[in-house]
Amino acid sequence: MKKNWIKIASIYVGTVIGAGFASGREIMEFFGIYGVKGIWGMYISGVLFAIIGGLLLVKIYSNEIQGINELTDKLFGKKMAFIVDTLMAISMYTGFSIMVSGSGAIFKEQLGLSFNMGIMIMIVLCFIVFLFDLEGISLINTILVPLLIIGILSISYYLTSKNAYDFSNINGLDYTKKGNFISSAILYFGSNSLLLIVVFSSLLPLLNNKKTAIIGGIAGGGILYILGISILYSMLLHYNEALYLDIPMLKISNDIGLGYGKIYSIILWVAMFTTALSNGFGFINRFIKKGNKLLILSIFSLSTIPLAKLGFARLVGIIYPIFGVVGFITMILVLLY
Repeated sequence: MKKNWIKIASIYVGTVIGAGFASGREIMEFFGIYGVKGIWGMYISGVLFAIIGGLLLVKIYSNEIQGINELTDKLFGKKMAFIVDTLMAISMYTGFSIMVSGSGAIFKEQLGLSFNMGIMIMIVLCFIVFLFDLEGISLINTILVPLLIIGILSISYYLTSKNAYDFSNINGLDYTKKGNFISSAILYFGSNSLLLIVVFSSLLPLLNNKKTAIIGGIAGGGILYILGISILYSMLLHYNEALYLDIPMLKISNDIGLGYGKIYSIILWVAMFTTALSNGFGFINRFIKKGNKLLILSIFSLSTIPLAKLGFARLVGIIYPIFGVVGFITMILVLLY
């Protein structure tokens, strides 16, 4: 029980560090596009993840919240809660599909295998883990997240150690459609908030005391900041090349050598897997008590295949910004409650 904060921090990191994060696309889109100012944006985002993540876990512990339905009913009332629950369910469902689609893309583009094979392997592995509920999610994240951290930091260190930290030639934008680097940092946190609320509301069995909640939240947020700033520095050093790429970190790693590209493609797939688990668990957990478990898992897993085939980049571009605003507002309401 004393080590539960490690499990919580691992689940936290595994939830957020999906395809967009590890690929560098989200980091470039929300932070790198502003050049050096993006470093400050990343710092703001890290503070939000650490402090608000810890506060949310304390809320879950103090109010003994045992599921997302209980949380939304208390916060919004049953009528409004239905709307919020529907938005969250859509976010989880599409989030899982995005990760599955990303798996297919990696199998096809990096491994030279079938796109459909990548989709099916991701779905089958997630299905197996879902059978073990929170214990399965906790075990997988505890094993894989440390490997993710080591992998990302190692590749980022290699990329940055070969170049001087000279950002004078970077002409980052002052404003984008998301505002400036401050509003982008808030939106980035918001885009992950709906998923965090759903996943965290299921972690009461791991929250044996308030200290565990606080340390788990701060540790998870701190690790996300370290990983994010490592990726951001790597891309700022390759700014002109990374700015418009769909998967910039993979391309930069391939430029070092084919072996580094293969290694990073594995890191990227693992990141997709942990986030797919969080999205799928968040979605299924709201229905699992109301029906046959195997039937619900089978319907959910198979029904995401058509959406996954729409393509990774298209799904990310459409869905992430929408849920950024909705997620941040919902998180603030939860904390105020």
